[in-house]
Amino acid sequence: MKRLIRTSLLLTALLLMLSAPKPAAADGNTPLPVKLSVSIDESNKPSEVAGTLRILLLLTALTLAPAFLIMMTSFTRIIVVLSFLRRAISTQQTPPNQILVGLALFLTLFVMAPTWQEINECALQPYLKEEIQQQDALKRALKPIRTFMLKQARHKDIALFMNLAKLEKPRTRDDVPMRVLVPAFVISELKTAFQMGFVLFLPFLVIDMVVASVLMAMGMMMLPPIMISMPFKILLFVLVDGWYLVVKSLAAGFC
Repeated sequence: MKRLIRTSLLLTALLLMLSAPKPAAADGNTPLPVKLSVSIDESNKPSEVAGTLRILLLLTALTLAPAFLIMMTSFTRIIVVLSFLRRAISTQQTPPNQILVGLALFLTLFVMAPTWQEINECALQPYLKEEIQQQDALKRALKPIRTFMLKQARHKDIALFMNLAKLEKPRTRDDVPMRVLVPAFVISELKTAFQMGFVLFLPFLVIDMVVASVLMAMGMMMLPPIMISMPFKILLFVLVDGWYLVVKSLAAGFC
């Protein structure tokens, strides 16, 4: 998070340098950028204070963006299932973490594409055209995300956090507050991901049991069964086109 904050500050400083006026050069050559200085001064103008607060809110949003991506999209279920899959095949760090996270991110973009498109059409574009205010744009942007999370969250999980927050039973879906919907959505996604991980483990567990029984019957107790079972697991996964089936199941689960 500290690295992200430093990166955001550097990008802000770079933008200020690029937008700063350049002094005219006497010899006609391109002048060097002016010196950049950052200072905190007192101000009696509300407009200047509001601009500073907007910058602080923007930097805060940038630091919280990864959490929003993980907790309010399909990323949680996808990355947990892929982690279970790698664990079931017993390939240790293959595929590496970077590959799994990258695949999970692109699958998240694919699954969330209709939601992003609706946000762009209903909230972002009208706001850029100055047809609606910032608060209205935020409310319109939250609506598609709420619809997605409500579709995946279980009623039992929503009721749990409603009771923990000591709130009245909502009459409609729109009455569910975000502070209740987000954690309910997360634990619902975790349960679904663990269910899919259990199903993925079963066929590979059978291979482990068969190999261990054969080695024990042959008296080869000192040979680790995983060394023999792992090639058979990989062969089975390739023969059934495992990546196709796993990705298809993950994408179809959000339809």
